[in-house]
Amino acid sequence: MSHAPASQMDSAPVSMSASAARRLSKILGADEGAALRISVKGGGCSGFQYAFDIEKARAEDDLVIERDGAVILVDPVSLEYMKGSEVDFVDDLMGQSFKVKNPNAVASCGCGVSFTV
Repeated sequence: MSHAPASQMDSAPVSMSASAARRLSKILGADEGAALRISVKGGGCSGFQYAFDIEKARAEDDLVIERDGAVILVDPVSLEYMKGSEVDFVDDLMGQSFKVKNPNAVASCGCGVSFTV
């Protein structure tokens, strides 16, 4: 996606920040074909929570988000909860972590891991 025109990148169902791409590239390193899978699961203090896993398996219907060699996978069910989101990597006083900036979330917990739609 990094080579797509700006209009196509703006309309992507889920995007990845430059910061997330840099950090993910460092984490995955030389693990050829590995990607970060983000999924939405029931639970957490706000109703739903994000799960982050490193894996190589890709389903035919996964959304594949690529930027600067970093790859994120999202399954179709999770995508329904994540449309319009941006995956970012933050390094602040609370620590380092991947964060999903989800415009569909009406409430979230303090750490940003769980949310309500």
